This record gives sequence, structure tokens and C-alpha cells, in this order.
Amino acid sequence: MKHPFADTIGLQIDEIAAGSSRCSLVVDAERHLNPHGVVHGSVMHALADTGMGAAIYPTLNDGESCTTIETKMSYFSSAREGELHCDTRILKRGRSVAYLESSIYAGEKILAHATGSYAILQPKPQN
Repeated sequence: MKHPFADTIGLQIDEIAAGSSRCSLVVDAERHLNPHGVVHGSVMHALADTGMGAAIYPTLNDGESCTTIETKMSYFSSAREGELHCDTRILKRGRSVAYLESSIYAGEKILAHATGSYAILQPKPQN
């Protein structure tokens, strides 16, 4: 699946299964660090948000799509270099809303945790 924003920041979708995903990103000091020299929080948020969408996508029926309702991020630690990876899973998927969680790591060290609610949108009838 083509993902222009992910391509822009160097985010890779490594694994997708119905209800789970794994994404990764190699930290680039020129693009991903904030003025304090650590990975910007929005980079970690992008990993979580993209991972959540990737986990939902295989569960959608023909014509359905999804969109973020809300996400909550908790940051535990920072990173300056190396590879980050994000593991995501669906905790509950209903007909119209899915609830997910993502954990972001540098190696085995957890950097952040996110939860999110996503709307499952039904196709519009053709007139």
C-alpha cells in the first residue's frame, strides 16, 4: 500500500496482520530530532497512528475505510539515534469503532505507549 506521509519521514510498515502491525523508522538527525537533540514526539506519534491504521486495514470489509477519532500518547523515555519500532494491536473492534494500543521501542527499551479510537466508515450508497 502506498503511504506518501510515511515515505516522507522514512517510516516503514514492516508487518501487517488482521488486528496487528509492526512499523519502524531509522532516526535521521536532520529530520527527526527536536531542538534538544532527541526524537520529536510527533515522530513517535506518527509511528503509533500509522501502526494503528495498518492494524485496522486488513479487518475492513470491501468499501469500508477508517479514520482516527482520537489518540493518547504517554512518553516514557527519549531516543537520539538508532531504529525505533512500534508494535500495535487491536484491543476491541466493533462495527463502527475500533480501539487499539501501540508501544514504541528502541531495542527492548520502551519509549512511549499510545491508545487510539478509530471510526470504521461505511461506503456511501451510489446514487
